[in-house]
Amino acid sequence: MSAGAIIVWELLGTATLILLGNGVVANHVLRKNNGHNAGFLFINLGWAFAVFTGASIAAPSGAHLNPAVTLGLAIADKTSWADVPFYFIGQMAGAILGAVLCWATYKLQFDDHPEPENTLGIFSTGPQIQNTAWNLVTEIIGTFVLVAWILLSPVYAAGDGGTPNFGNSALGYAGVSFVVLVIGASLGGPTGYAINPARDLGPRIAYAFLLPIRNKANANWGYSWIPVVGPLVGGAIAALVYLAVHNLS
Repeated sequence: MSAGAIIVWELLGTATLILLGNGVVANHVLRKNNGHNAGFLFINLGWAFAVFTGASIAAPSGAHLNPAVTLGLAIADKTSWADVPFYFIGQMAGAILGAVLCWATYKLQFDDHPEPENTLGIFSTGPQIQNTAWNLVTEIIGTFVLVAWILLSPVYAAGDGGTPNFGNSALGYAGVSFVVLVIGASLGGPTGYAINPARDLGPRIAYAFLLPIRNKANANWGYSWIPVVGPLVGGAIAALVYLAVHNLS
């Protein structure tokens, strides 16, 4: 696939992911919405199926939608290193676009919101207890689970007598959405489970520089590196585990 095609498909898929993912948080947080105060499970479900929708759209490029996934696949020799920058460009551009589209959808609710200084959390993650080392560990572990599942889960293959062995490929992108759902429900409490550098940094950039939300707070740049570095480290570790396991066989 050409560099331009990778960028376009990743941009479209990631924009959809962020539009729907940020959108479910906006629906929960902002008042005068049908989903106002719907709860954490509501958010987890929305993000999970945002992954399914975005990945389905970006299927022609392999639907990475996540620099940590791209890095893990490159380390595992499943994606060309030459293509990695183009995946990153598409993912970041898509994440910024998705955040802008989310704001446009909820523009009236943002204007009406009584606490505009507390709207960063609609777009980007933050810790419930600030601790650099442990916040980083949380993001590493969550992303490790995601990328390890992508690399280590079985693929569809015909078994004895033609009976299929159902695995990752049989479930398709719905399988990834289930993994994201359980990561959010089980591991997402401490930091909001970014598990994707583009998912956090792109909307944070949009929030800081593009979105005309009155009286918004700063973008918390002091924390912003954790949901970038943590997922990249988690994805790299998952790829190294994959290589170690396959070298044993």
